[in-house]
Amino acid sequence: MDTRQAGSRADWKDVTVGATRRKFTLEFRTEAAHRVIDTGRTVRDVARELSVFENSLSKWVRDERRRMETLEGTSGEPLSSAERAELVRLRRQVAEQDKDLAFLGKAAAYFASNPPKQRDLR
Repeated sequence: MDTRQAGSRADWKDVTVGATRRKFTLEFRTEAAHRVIDTGRTVRDVARELSVFENSLSKWVRDERRRMETLEGTSGEPLSSAERAELVRLRRQVAEQDKDLAFLGKAAAYFASNPPKQRDLR
């Protein structure tokens, strides 16, 4: 990275950004999150230990806690046939309502941009 000084500021036009972005596996992110969750250590300490950004680790911890809460909230039993049928019906209904909302949004935009002309009603 070239950070030549132009006066007191770095000449940022020569700096390449994002060229070395690291990607972490799901297993690594989960393990890192559990280092915070299970041990009670701070995100800052674990982030320094693993050489990752604190905000990234915080997001991983938040996501893992949500996943754990979701697993605890379910009974672990599969859905019954009636529950599955209701789920399918509700998903269809939501999809249909999404289509209706999209259409109504387009119609509202059209009428907002093209107001109807007033006719002389005698």
